[in-house]
Amino acid sequence: MPQLVVLPHGELCPDGAVIDAPAGKSVCDVLLENGIEIEHACEKSCACTTCHVIVREGFANLADATDDEEDLLDKAWGLEPTSRLSCQALMPAQGEYVVEIPKYTINHAKENH
Repeated sequence: MPQLVVLPHGELCPDGAVIDAPAGKSVCDVLLENGIEIEHACEKSCACTTCHVIVREGFANLADATDDEEDLLDKAWGLEPTSRLSCQALMPAQGEYVVEIPKYTINHAKENH
């Protein structure tokens, strides 16, 4: 089973986390199911960038982003070459994946999910 390592985030995951993540599940769902309340203003429909993460390790093993995801990522705060929308990045069958949740999103106010 793949592992998802979440780097510490001052508000959402102060101590970081190591999570056994089922293959085929989105990074966003894995985070939410493990108490890491990443924003997802569009309800995971690939219509915003609030669930943006930076994949620090394992990026090459993820399936390629779609054109729609790439277009949206251009609007994300803190975009890096290994940025993905966590609602679109699916956990592969094996490996360890390290993600960083950016400090900010494009939302001016935090959503309450």
